[in-house]
Amino acid sequence: MDTSPYGWWFPPNISMHGAGIDRIIDVVHWFMAVLFVGWGIFFVYCLIKFRARPGHQASYQLPKAKISKVAEVGVLVFEVFLLVGLSMPVWSKYRNDPPKAEENPMEIRVVAEQFAWNFHYPGADGKFGRTHPRFMAADNLIGLDRSDPLAADDIALNNKFYMPKDRPIVLRLTSKDVIHSIWIPVMRVKQDVIPGMEIPVWFTATQTGHYQIGCAQLCGNNHFTMISDLFVQEPEEFRQWQLEQKSSGGEEEEEEDA
Repeated sequence: MDTSPYGWWFPPNISMHGAGIDRIIDVVHWFMAVLFVGWGIFFVYCLIKFRARPGHQASYQLPKAKISKVAEVGVLVFEVFLLVGLSMPVWSKYRNDPPKAEENPMEIRVVAEQFAWNFHYPGADGKFGRTHPRFMAADNLIGLDRSDPLAADDIALNNKFYMPKDRPIVLRLTSKDVIHSIWIPVMRVKQDVIPGMEIPVWFTATQTGHYQIGCAQLCGNNHFTMISDLFVQEPEEFRQWQLEQKSSGGEEEEEEDA
């Protein structure tokens, strides 16, 4: 995979909600830079002014320094602003604004396992086929009941995730073994995946490209291999991909993409 889009700073932001998250991170980093420089200057000042030299004796009484109180209050005020003024509004806007039916969101089931991501797409009917753990096997990683008529056109992929640009995506996350955490840096999405629970996350991509999905929760010896390819396509290109999957029976892809 070409990792050149990631560069030396933030990963590219291709999600509609990512700008607010990046703004918070920028503010925190600039504030920490100011603190780092300020405290560095103060330490150097103390090393010089209070160095050991003839005619001076150490004092073990706390000085009445107003500047330290001002600094403490300043940091406290900034932290309240960061939480209440920036973080909470961004989080609230994202969590309280899921895709609406009129926006035609695409729902995709994501089944995590040691050490892979499995993606389950509904077929042209827009309905998922029935799944159950007893159907899980090496050739059926999501446990799809192939006798269910609704499963006939479903698509199941292993470690490859295709999605269209400019269409809301809702991922329904679950795990078949331990706790994982889906991490899509370019979408500014990170969410724990808990066995026995189905947790939704949503996002909308604003540009196409080939990116990566990782696991942000230590989940076993091969945790580092739990990486999936993310392909964001133009809507027409994505529809063509769906038709190709339908003609191949919606089987999981094994070959590598060029």
